[in-house]
Amino acid sequence: MAFDKDCFYCVKDNRLTDIMIRICDLEASTLYLFKEQTYRGRCLVAFNGHKSELFHLTDEERNAFMKDVARVAQAMDKAFSPTKINYGAYADKMTHLHYHIVPKYEGGPSFGGTFEMMPEPKVLLSDDEYTELIEKVKRNL
Repeated sequence: MAFDKDCFYCVKDNRLTDIMIRICDLEASTLYLFKEQTYRGRCLVAFNGHKSELFHLTDEERNAFMKDVARVAQAMDKAFSPTKINYGAYADKMTHLHYHIVPKYEGGPSFGGTFEMMPEPKVLLSDDEYTELIEKVKRNL
């Protein structure tokens, strides 16, 4: 599996753990919960292995990765009942293949538009609240 020593998704150091909490490993990826929770339930699915584009994956890798993305989105739909789920695959500077899975709620932040990557002010939760969100996702995977 490809590895980039400068990539926090590969290294899994404090650059990653300061902003996300690992939920679990999936077939081709790792699932994280964002600590910033403006969009209740916002998660990220990071491919296991350093690749920067979907077309860099083999057919099997791509199918497994996209299956993980769909599985997470379905779990989030069951767990949080959002109006819509947004998907973001931005990586101009952090070139590790990953998808933001962002539940959106009618009347909530950025509904009808693009979700904010780093919204201000930050919505941070207690450890118990993070645990509750993680358990809801896990129960529905």
